[in-house]
Amino acid sequence: MTLNNDVIREVTAALILIPLTLFMQSAGMAAMIVWSRGYLARHRFHFGLFRCTELTVRCTSALLILHTFQILLWTAFYRWKCFSDLERAFYFSATSYSTVGYGDVVLPPIWRLLGPIESITGVLMCGLSASLLFAVVTRLVGHEEKFESSKDPTALTARTNEEAPL
Repeated sequence: MTLNNDVIREVTAALILIPLTLFMQSAGMAAMIVWSRGYLARHRFHFGLFRCTELTVRCTSALLILHTFQILLWTAFYRWKCFSDLERAFYFSATSYSTVGYGDVVLPPIWRLLGPIESITGVLMCGLSASLLFAVVTRLVGHEEKFESSKDPTALTARTNEEAPL
């Protein structure tokens, strides 16, 4: 079996786009982790409904912006190599990245493997984002529990006794 130039071209493009996408996701998540840890450390008071909502909305919005930049990365490639206009390139990238894939806009045959590759990459990046949001919410719950425990010393003692090893 021999690889033709089209397959080599697609694999090369994927080997560039996937690490760039992963780097963007990792750098964005690292920045969010540093920011949220600092935010929680600076605010040692009870957050309440409004501040918990605000922090969750900020993190979710930052992740949506991060995913948009990743979609734009793929869009730039599609515009350069596959489509004559930016709107079609962005539309195709967004539907592929999100795995919607309507099929009304398709890549030229020599680039057709990149659509599924972008979809797999998008699913993985969305999974990483979901795990980060879960971690943020878990930290918020822990922060609020810590605040509540500090107000009621018997709750702290009861919880410590529950967690004590046998």
